[in-house]
Amino acid sequence: MPKMTFIERDGTPREVDAPVGLSVLEVAHKHGVDIEGACEGSLACSTCHVIVDQEWFRKLKSPSEDEEDMLDLAFGLEKTSRLGCQIVISESLDGLVVRLPAATRNASR
Repeated sequence: MPKMTFIERDGTPREVDAPVGLSVLEVAHKHGVDIEGACEGSLACSTCHVIVDQEWFRKLKSPSEDEEDMLDLAFGLEKTSRLGCQIVISESLDGLVVRLPAATRNASR
């Protein structure tokens, strides 16, 4: 089974099993990682914002226009920012590393 690493807000790495077909958001929830996902992955918020490790960012499909629009609302946006609900685990993403941003913003509230 693929694995991925979340870098917690305090800098602690946390490696977890990442089943193929689940999104990074779903993997986070499965393992109790502190990612909100207020819209439950429907691409209507930016609370599952993660910062993808530079090496891995190049391996991801480009974000959709809808994802880019939601990312514009994210707190602490970086060049490798993505929404966790839009990254689906595959065998080719075994070892993926993402960092949690310092905070999140839910503009829908």
